[in-house]
Amino acid sequence: MTLKVLFLGRLQDAAGAGERMVEYRRHVAGLIDSFEPALAAALRSPKVRVAVNGAIGASVLTDGDEVAFLPPVSGG
Repeated sequence: MTLKVLFLGRLQDAAGAGERMVEYRRHVAGLIDSFEPALAAALRSPKVRVAVNGAIGASVLTDGDEVAFLPPVSGG
């Protein structure tokens, strides 16, 4: 069972790739804990948002879900 994980913006640099297929975890917190410490710390930032299958704020995962980590953005 797997999850597709997307890292956008500066989080792509922290992850070393824009996308990863990872082993299924039931909750977003468990998914974050499965990453290397520096990436996990970046993902825990209160400014980072999580979208599961396009829905912001979901925390429970199902096999095959797409999880996107969204960094804060700035614009003009």
